[in-house]
Amino acid sequence: MDGSVANPQPFKAIAIRLAAAFALSTMAMLIKLAGDRGVHLAELIFWRQAIASVIIVGVLLAMRRIAVVRTQRFGAHFTRALVGVTSMCFLYGTVLILPLAEASAINFTAPFFAVMLSVILFKETVGWYRWGAVVLGFAGVLIITQPGGSMINPLGVATGLIGAFFVALISYQVQDLNKTEDPWSIVFWFGALSAPIAALTLPLFASTHDTTTWLIILAMAVSGGIGQLLMTASLRFGSAATIIIIDYTSLLWAVGYGWLVFEAAPSGGLWLGAPLILGAGLLIAWREAVLARGKPGQEGDSVG
Repeated sequence: MDGSVANPQPFKAIAIRLAAAFALSTMAMLIKLAGDRGVHLAELIFWRQAIASVIIVGVLLAMRRIAVVRTQRFGAHFTRALVGVTSMCFLYGTVLILPLAEASAINFTAPFFAVMLSVILFKETVGWYRWGAVVLGFAGVLIITQPGGSMINPLGVATGLIGAFFVALISYQVQDLNKTEDPWSIVFWFGALSAPIAALTLPLFASTHDTTTWLIILAMAVSGGIGQLLMTASLRFGSAATIIIIDYTSLLWAVGYGWLVFEAAPSGGLWLGAPLILGAGLLIAWREAVLARGKPGQEGDSVG
């Protein structure tokens, strides 16, 4: 696995990632709504993957493109599925525990973990610009979560940070798969491999639901599948460390959904901490763009 992009087209990557952010924000809202109606986390993960997989196969058959799922990299897909299911446990758990806006803000720490992973996985030299952004971003998280206070559930904070780490890791996995695999293939194998894994927990947690709840589960799976496909496609055209910041637009949708659907106003700390996280992410994106263009000061990334 390396950090290069299959077909660099930054503006297309941004547009696709914006659409993905909306779809995944809608999925998060529906997850929380389903959780409020008694649907267990394990059920949500299984139905999200199983329903989305059926839809994807149906679309591929209708398009006569089912052949795109052929792969010589089954091991890479399986690893991505294991990491993906683990990620979903933490990310969905965060949405169920915390208000939507705060859960989204904590998930925005993914770019900072992406910087750390670039050092660990690719031996990239990271200078004070990007390390400074990491520190600034986590300062924003501290302001939002107010450790030691009673505003935010610490369990939700912990699951959010762990989930953000896995988002960063998955971004690099998908970026690598995009070099040889079609986005449809990546999404197909994720669902096909992760749904059986999630099904192992159903005997312990599955329960009956009314029609409205099942419709919410269906809508959650559809919006999640669309968001995943768009997210995967975006990584074909832009680097994970750069376009992952576009996910910040989901904060707008999270605040809106929280207000309209759950009647939950954002905390005061969110308005102070979120700009720090957003600014840190923008700093990382700007520095990535400078280094990509090879401007002066790039040598060895001594100040990058």
